[in-house]
Amino acid sequence: MPRGLDTLLARGYKGGHNLSGGQWQKLAIARARYRAGDILIVDEPTASLDAESEEDVFTKIRNLAAAGQTIVLITHRLHSVRQADLIYYLDHGQVTEYGSFAGLMSPDVAPAGRFRAMYDLQRRQFHPA
Repeated sequence: MPRGLDTLLARGYKGGHNLSGGQWQKLAIARARYRAGDILIVDEPTASLDAESEEDVFTKIRNLAAAGQTIVLITHRLHSVRQADLIYYLDHGQVTEYGSFAGLMSPDVAPAGRFRAMYDLQRRQFHPA
């Protein structure tokens, strides 16, 4: 940063320094850890990050959860919820499925399988059949 720890991180203010989207996301996770609130709500926390940084952020989020902080993760990247205790799948603003990852991936537990279908669609982008 131009002025080290004295750098003003505020877009639009005179002397303020603009961070990239990924830098703001990393800063938000650091603030959450520092402030140690009971609940952390993160909306697409890794959307602007490369794969290595994304893994680092999710490791930090898992550590916060392991320390007892409740994490509410809003994401379209369904691989990021594999370790969640409870997943709510929304379709057009309505909760259409909920449960554990294993339950939502099971045709016996979630016969409609919209979560499973979307997860498999995303997985095929990296692991073609």
